[in-house]
Amino acid sequence: MAKSKTFCCSACGASFSKWSGRCEACGDWNTISEEKPLSAGPASKSLGAKRGSAVTLTDLSSEQAPPPRTTSGISELDRVLGGGLVAASAILVGGDPGIGKSTLLLQAAARFAQSGLDTLYVSGEEAIAQIQMRARRLGLADAPVRLAAETNLRDILTTMEVERPQLVIIDSIQTMWSDNVESAPGSVSQVRAAAHELTSFAKKRGLSVIMVGHVTKDGQIAGPRVVEHMVDTVLYFEGERGHQFRILRSVKNRFGPADEIGVFEMTGSGLAEVTNPSALFLSERGAPSPGSVVFSGIEGTRPVLVELQALVAPSPHSQPRRTVVGWDSGRLAMILAVLEARCGIPFTGLDVYLNVAGGLKISEPAADLAVAAALLSAREDAALPADTVIFGEISLSGALRPASQTENRLKEAQKLGFTAAIAPAGGKTGPDSGLTLTRPADLTSFVGEVFGAG
Repeated sequence: MAKSKTFCCSACGASFSKWSGRCEACGDWNTISEEKPLSAGPASKSLGAKRGSAVTLTDLSSEQAPPPRTTSGISELDRVLGGGLVAASAILVGGDPGIGKSTLLLQAAARFAQSGLDTLYVSGEEAIAQIQMRARRLGLADAPVRLAAETNLRDILTTMEVERPQLVIIDSIQTMWSDNVESAPGSVSQVRAAAHELTSFAKKRGLSVIMVGHVTKDGQIAGPRVVEHMVDTVLYFEGERGHQFRILRSVKNRFGPADEIGVFEMTGSGLAEVTNPSALFLSERGAPSPGSVVFSGIEGTRPVLVELQALVAPSPHSQPRRTVVGWDSGRLAMILAVLEARCGIPFTGLDVYLNVAGGLKISEPAADLAVAAALLSAREDAALPADTVIFGEISLSGALRPASQTENRLKEAQKLGFTAAIAPAGGKTGPDSGLTLTRPADLTSFVGEVFGAG
């Protein structure tokens, strides 16, 4: 009986039983090709053909020393990594083209090398002269980083075995080519094989590997999702090209907290770390204006204050527009529905625009109340006080739910000079928050207290 063939999409990694010109999962054309099996030795005829060794067992109460870490001196990077670089770890860094991934990793490589790590930077996309030119522009020409421009995975692994570096940076994993896989570089099979070989080598030899990954149009790392399961840490480098801010976000970390962020500012001499992102995100905020609200959020373990901007205007179209930048569009639709159903405030026939200033992306539901305040402020053309922060979750019934880490949010607001806060009842505030705290019972009460209507 003939073996069934498997076809995979090189853009999203979806598998199919037959070839087609268009991927049903992501919609891309001419990205589906037959997946060749990886090379393997002859399998044993039965599991009992060869007896294995007994595995050493332990219990939960045994104490293990924490993994040793090496800090780079870039505090924002070390924060996202969980306190520094762990030996024998594999890290995957993804981001949009031109966002600054190579710049960040070249700066990190220089700092790690200067701290004593034997560092090797392998580029499959640029020539050595291009990397050296960037290093001179960043003022890193004297850093003891060894460079290579190569895409052959076998040659790279042999070099790593001979030179024995402590840190290897691969830029990028999509350009690596394994000669035992019959497909083009960047295909699902090639990316999976290269990631597996590099991760296994790092675990066996005790070195750290940082791999750069390209992203699809949806913002996900290109290739099979199994690559993200292989590695220990997955980082996304985010930002808008029109803004100078860049966010390094941890979405998976076996050695530290997930959802931690590091904030950088793109300058002429490279990426500069931002130690107080709240002050930077609010630095360009002018006089109070309708639709402008300050939200006190939590990103990982760090409280961050950011400005939410809303605009509500009559729509010339039969179907009003709902445009969102930096927040979930589905959650915006839910807030609009709750305001109309529970508070009697319609947005029919009105275009609604919502923007998170600074290019930051917010995902936590604690921004619901701040979004509702920004929408109402824009609709009523009434500016809120500039010294007030707002946060809280809105339920479908119109009830307000407290946000986590209320005390940390209020402390960050007080540190930046805010004197008042609006938040749901129930959150722990500590003995003295130092702010004038307003606690509305529900969304209707909030509308009445803040905007004088209900």
